[in-house]
Amino acid sequence: MPAAPTRNAIPSREFAVLFAALLLVAAGNTAMQTVLPGIARVIGIPDLAVALIFSLSALLWTFSAPYWARQSDIRGRRKLIMVGVIGFGVSMLGCAIIIHAGLIGLIAPLVTFGLFAGMRALFGIFGSASNPASQAYVAGRTSEADRTSALSILASAFGLGTIIGPAIAPLFVFGTLGLAGPMFAFAAMAIVVLVAVARVLPDDDPTQFIANPAAGTPSSEPLVSGGASGASLAAATAGRGTRLAWRDARILPFMVFGFASGSVQAATGQAMGFLIIDRLGGNALEAQGNIAIAFMAGAGATLLAQWGIIPRLQLQPPALMRWGTIIAAIGTAGIAMAPSFHALVVAFAFATLGYGLARPGFTAGASLAVGRAEQGGAAGVITAVNGACYIAGPAIGIGLYTFIPELPYWLGAVALLLLRGYTLATPILRQSLQRPDEPS
Repeated sequence: MPAAPTRNAIPSREFAVLFAALLLVAAGNTAMQTVLPGIARVIGIPDLAVALIFSLSALLWTFSAPYWARQSDIRGRRKLIMVGVIGFGVSMLGCAIIIHAGLIGLIAPLVTFGLFAGMRALFGIFGSASNPASQAYVAGRTSEADRTSALSILASAFGLGTIIGPAIAPLFVFGTLGLAGPMFAFAAMAIVVLVAVARVLPDDDPTQFIANPAAGTPSSEPLVSGGASGASLAAATAGRGTRLAWRDARILPFMVFGFASGSVQAATGQAMGFLIIDRLGGNALEAQGNIAIAFMAGAGATLLAQWGIIPRLQLQPPALMRWGTIIAAIGTAGIAMAPSFHALVVAFAFATLGYGLARPGFTAGASLAVGRAEQGGAAGVITAVNGACYIAGPAIGIGLYTFIPELPYWLGAVALLLLRGYTLATPILRQSLQRPDEPS
């Protein structure tokens, strides 16, 4: 993991724990995504049903994330990160037990589908808590100049997780656990991360600072590195966090961009496992290694964007969104035309390189568009939009795939080109931003 940004008030140990919490969720979900196509084919669950399970989880994530973001303003970031990790761990353990029972024939495919959907719903409700809390933790402690880089590094936890998840998932597919093994493993990892969060992150309960504001320190203040703002203290005193709606004119264009780009990524990415299985001959179990290779290549490209290109070139949100969409469009079209598995992997990596640029652009742009006291609200809205992409995206992608396998990729490429036009036509997406309460 790269070092924490040098000009912020977050100690490296704290940043590492935040990074680990987000990495855990990304690795666990990606590992599950790589084995689910095989599980579905073995148990006899329809391909579209797999997408619907993720859609339900995403729907609940979308509605719960803003709530948890407000709660992090009231109760502190650490507590809400812990809620998210616990939600992830319990959900993963429940999914593992249910899938294992389905694989060995203890429960029928329909029952397996229903129970598995219930466990994923649990993740959607509680697992969403850690993301906005972690983002708000970082955003509230970095300057405007460092915001894009800091959030990009934090976001790269997802990229690294999507490498680690597929890479280690096959190691846990063994013995009687079979394809359910990776889920048991990630449930155990959640315990380790939970202990680290509890021991390393400071107790940032805002009520401490309401009673005695002078007691705060840069590493333990609830919202900002220079002391809790009057607005945030007033909000906490009133028993509620700072509210920020996605319809707010300052961030609405970023939310439109994030939802559109994320939906295309969700639709095309969800079909990748099935595409690889079918192009390699339809053997679900033998294709697991190739699915992992493809996802690892894509995740490596994301890390190249977020650890290499963005920090080195110091790209700002407008440039990230413009270049990200065009690169993602080229890669997505390449998937549709790929004549071989090697070409498919290269095209998928190119597409995810584009998303690795575009998504930090919209995240940092939305954060910079609002003040420090609104960072919790902004993080909640961003997390909700990221979840909303998976409500209909996967089902649409797999639905189009079952009709014509190349169709979701051709349509996705066209949508990304139109989205690039939207970034050029929308003034706030063309200009560099400065956070409203940051002096020039």
